[in-house]
Amino acid sequence: MNTHSIKEKLKAAIFKLRFYFPIYRSKPSYTTGMQPNTIRWGILGCGKIARKFASDLQFVNNAQLIAVASRSQSTADAFAREFPAKYKHNSYEALVQNPEVDVIYIATPHVYHYEHTLLCLNHSKAVLCEKPFAINNHQVKEMIALAQDKKVFLMEALWTKFLPHFQKLNQFIAEGQIGEIRSIIADFGFLPPYNPEGRLFDPNLGGGSLLDIGIYPVFLALSLLGKPQSIQAIMTPAPTGVDEQCAITLLHDNHTISQLFSTLASFTGTEAVIHSSKGRIRLTSRFYATTATLQFYLDTPSSQKELFNQKIDGFGYQYEAQHVVDCLQKGLTESPIMTFADSILLIETLDEIRRMAGIKYHWDA
Repeated sequence: MNTHSIKEKLKAAIFKLRFYFPIYRSKPSYTTGMQPNTIRWGILGCGKIARKFASDLQFVNNAQLIAVASRSQSTADAFAREFPAKYKHNSYEALVQNPEVDVIYIATPHVYHYEHTLLCLNHSKAVLCEKPFAINNHQVKEMIALAQDKKVFLMEALWTKFLPHFQKLNQFIAEGQIGEIRSIIADFGFLPPYNPEGRLFDPNLGGGSLLDIGIYPVFLALSLLGKPQSIQAIMTPAPTGVDEQCAITLLHDNHTISQLFSTLASFTGTEAVIHSSKGRIRLTSRFYATTATLQFYLDTPSSQKELFNQKIDGFGYQYEAQHVVDCLQKGLTESPIMTFADSILLIETLDEIRRMAGIKYHWDA
């Protein structure tokens, strides 16, 4: 048996051990103040991102994957073979009616987030919903209003906000070590195979670069600089009419500017640079994910100082999942970190970018 095979078998054994025996789970790097009760997770949708999230639940304290749901029984069964779950539902309605499920992670395409969030909330299930929260501001506000009316927890799954490198970035800025931010430049681009019926290019599936990947540069700018005073945006369309490329300029308070770009037409560096009165911080590729490092430059390339370069277990979804567990154990119905106001500001900004660039969906009517 070669070394690679041994490593893979060991990796699989450790994964199953952590699933069945929580004592062996790795702990996230921050203190949680957990209570002894276990939060039982259901996953709605069994695609690629759901697999990453399910894998990372092994690193979350007091969390258990208990149920998965797909429109296809065979898909749910296959998912549960890979990620052990007690219940394998062949409908989303069965999942939300399962009394053993405490919280549901919604991992379906974003055109269905509104529908599926309402389904969960109407059955009093706490929800962690993938980003973007919904297609437009009207949908997001209705989701939030229902959660508040039902007094049920709801949060948009913007995982970047909980990652260690992003926490370090905020700390470094809050301490005033880089002075005042003057501008931000961020991009996200890749070149997928063109499929007019796929979710990236089909307007009926909310296709286009902005809502799928452009949300990350926009999120970064809003997180660090707040609501913009003005927005300019242009796009170039794919043959289906969705935005293949989108260029955005945000003007914030104190004359700060964000230049943001998303594209499905080429591979970009997928980096971010924050320019300030004392230097600049570079978030290396991929700036929104666990692969990013933080580099600080005073003035010249030779002045580089590495602020963060830490390898973590898993894909990085465990940090947002741990936060949800903490919130539920404390009886909260809204995250103090990814607030409803944060989600509303994000979707309102995305709506205005789409209006300026001429990006329209039939849900906007």
